[in-house]
Parts: sequence; structure tokens; C-alpha cells
Amino acid sequence: MRVVIDTNVVISRYLSSKGPSAQVFDFWQKKTFDLLVSAPILEEYERALKYPHVRARHQMSDTEIIEIIEEIADLAKMVRPTKRLTVITADPDDDKFLECAVEGKATYIVSGNKHLYDLKEYKGIQIFKPAEFVMLLEQEVYKKAA
Repeated sequence: MRVVIDTNVVISRYLSSKGPSAQVFDFWQKKTFDLLVSAPILEEYERALKYPHVRARHQMSDTEIIEIIEEIADLAKMVRPTKRLTVITADPDDDKFLECAVEGKATYIVSGNKHLYDLKEYKGIQIFKPAEFVMLLEQEVYKKAA
């Protein structure tokens, strides 16, 4: 299973060690799925973690943020999208997640972003909120254990 994770899920994960976003990362660290990223996505993760209002809550230094981004880059599968998409007219910057998912042949995109989530699916790639994705992963793990 190949998955693209939107920035809001990453931010939520580092604001709280509990909750669906943290659980998504726990499943990833257990190798339940492959995380797909691109350079623009990693740049957005870093930029968003450094926003003053976000930093005020997670209290991480630049060094700690860079270490997180490097760890994600090392453990995820890097995708280099070759096609530019223009799908999300309300926020064209979100198209980078679709580009990565399409190029990387993702199964899912996980996002709490209304613009992405409202699509529900794109070219066969299902788009789930973190809590929905966690339920799906729990069902998959249960099936494998049975």
C-alpha cells in the first residue's frame, strides 16, 4: 500500500502524540504502508512546522525540525512527478499531493484538507481523513492476523 500524507496530518502528528494523525505515523513506522513524498512536499512539511503559531505549540528547534524532515526523506519513497496537474482550483498548491500520488502509483492520500478531501478520489486514488485511514489500517492488520 502506497500513501501520500498531506501537510496538515504531519503538523497534527507533531502537535499531539495521540490522535488519528499520530496513529497514521505509528502505522507507517511499523511498515504497514509505504509513504510517498516529493521534494515540494518535504519543503512544505518543513515550512509548515516552522510557522510561528505551529512552533509555539510543538516547541521544536530548527535542528529538530530538519531532523524530522531528513528522517521522513530517508524512510519514505521519493517520487519525482513529471506531470503538472491543475485539479484543485481553490488551492492549486495542493496539486503537488495529487502529482506525487499519481506518479508514485499511490493507493491513498490522507488529508484533513477540505480541498483534497472533498475530491474523495482522484484517478482511482482514494482520499481519506486520518481517522478513516486509521480504521482502514486497523481492518487490514486484523485481516492479516486472522
